[in-house]
Amino acid sequence: MDAIPETIHERPNICGWDDQVGAVTRRHEPVYLGRTPVRLERLQSAFAIGLHMHQPLILGDGDLRTAPIIGNLQYMMEHQDIGDNHNAPVFAWCYSRTADFIRELVDAGRQPRVMLDYSGTLLFGLRQMGRGDILENLRTVVHDARYWPCVEWLGTLWGHPVPASTPVPDFALHIRAWQHHFAAIFGWEALGRVRGFSPPEMNLPNHPDVCFEYVKTLRECGYQWLAVQEHTVEELDGQGLRERYLPRRLVARNSSGEEVSITALVKTQGSDTKLIGQMQPFYEAKGLHPRELAGRRVPPLALQISDGENGGVMMNEFPPAYKRVWSEIGTEGVGLNGTEYLELLGAAGLSADQFAPIRPLHQGAIWRRVGNKPSPDAVAKAIEEAKRSDHRFHMEGGSWTNNMSWVRGYKSVLDPMNAFSALFHEKLDSRAVDRRNHAYRNALYHNLVAQTSCYRYWGEGRWTDYAREICRRGTEILQHDF
Repeated sequence: MDAIPETIHERPNICGWDDQVGAVTRRHEPVYLGRTPVRLERLQSAFAIGLHMHQPLILGDGDLRTAPIIGNLQYMMEHQDIGDNHNAPVFAWCYSRTADFIRELVDAGRQPRVMLDYSGTLLFGLRQMGRGDILENLRTVVHDARYWPCVEWLGTLWGHPVPASTPVPDFALHIRAWQHHFAAIFGWEALGRVRGFSPPEMNLPNHPDVCFEYVKTLRECGYQWLAVQEHTVEELDGQGLRERYLPRRLVARNSSGEEVSITALVKTQGSDTKLIGQMQPFYEAKGLHPRELAGRRVPPLALQISDGENGGVMMNEFPPAYKRVWSEIGTEGVGLNGTEYLELLGAAGLSADQFAPIRPLHQGAIWRRVGNKPSPDAVAKAIEEAKRSDHRFHMEGGSWTNNMSWVRGYKSVLDPMNAFSALFHEKLDSRAVDRRNHAYRNALYHNLVAQTSCYRYWGEGRWTDYAREICRRGTEILQHDF
C-alpha cells in the first residue's frame, strides 16, 4: 500500500483514506507471539507501563481572531520567560528520549517494554514547529525489527477530547483521524500493529447510550482492548472492582438493550506520574502471584499509565529508574506490553469472552431500576430517580480523578463546541463530500481541535477563549466553503 502524505496544505492528514485505514485496522493476526521470548507458564506476574504524551494546539501571539494555530510546545519554546515554560526543552526531550532508552537497553541485551500514547495535536505540533527530529528518532523504534517489539503504540482520540462530553458522531472522526495521521507519519505496517486504545484523561463515558456508541465505534475501528481507570468501572452488582489485575470484559448496554463489549485492562488508582516515575508497577507486580482465570492459573498484570513529561519525577527520576528495572527482571514482575500479554493468554486458550464482565460506573443503579424491559424512556426515568436518591450519582463519565467534572462550569466552551459539531454534521453528513478536499479537511481539523480537553482543564480565561475562537473560525469555514 502506497505511503500517504503527513501534511496537506498546512493541515495534518486526518481524513480521505478511510478504505485503506479500515483494511489495515481490520487485520487481527498476532503481533507479538512470534517475537516475544516470554513464556506464560514460567511467569509469576507481569507489569506494564504506558506514557501519555500530549500538547494542545492553541492560538499564538497577536489578535485572537487572526492569530495562527500553533502547538503549545512551540509557544512555550518562544516564551520561556513565562511561568513554567522554561521546561519546554525538557518536554521536547521527553517526547523523543524513549527511543534512546529502548535502543540502549536492547543493545545491552535487555528486554524493555513501554506503551506510548501520543495525541494527534502533539504529533502535528511537533512537525509544525520544525521538530521533525523527534518523530525521526521515534521512527527508529517503529521500523527496526530489533526494537519495535519492545514498544507498543496505543491509539487515542486525535484532538484529545473528553469522551463523555464529546459529541457522539465525532467519536469515529477522532479515532479515524488519529489512525490516518499515525499511518502518514510511521506507515501502514506500524498502524496495523496498533491494537490497544488509551482514552484522553482516562475518561470513560457512563451514560448507557454514549458508552455503547463509544465502545461500538472502538470495535468498528479495529481496537481490541481499552485501558480503563479502576474507579471508572464497577462489578455487575454495582460494587467496586474485586479483580484489578486480570483482563476484564467491559460491557456497554444501551437504552434499547443492545450490548457490545471490549477487553479492558485496568489501570489501578494512584499518583500517576509518581508511580511511573519510580517504576512502582514493577515492584507491585513482584508481590503478586498467579490467579485463576476460566479454570487456568495465569500471571496477573499490574498496569499504570501516566503523563510522560509532566513533573519533576517524570523529567528527572524516570530515566534512571526505567533503565535500572530491566536489570532486575526475573520471573516475578516481568515487563510486558498490553497486546503482548493478551496474545500470550490467547495462545494459552483464553479468549475475551472468558474475561469476567464489568460495567461503567453507576450503571448498576440504572439497570436495577430498569429491570428486563429496557427502553429510552425507562432509562431516562431510572437516571432521574438515581440522581434524586444518591448525590454521588452522575452521568458525566469517570476520569483519572474522581473529584473533577468535565461538564459542570464549562457551558461557555461546551455550547459553542456542540453547536459547531452539530453544524458540521448538518452541513456535511447529508451530501457527498470529497474527504481529500482541503475545505473538508480544514473544517474537520477545526472541529477536532475545538474539543481538546485543555480548553476546559485550565478553567476560564485564555484557554476557553481559544475554544470559542476556533469554533468561530470553523463555523465560518462551514458557512463559506460548503
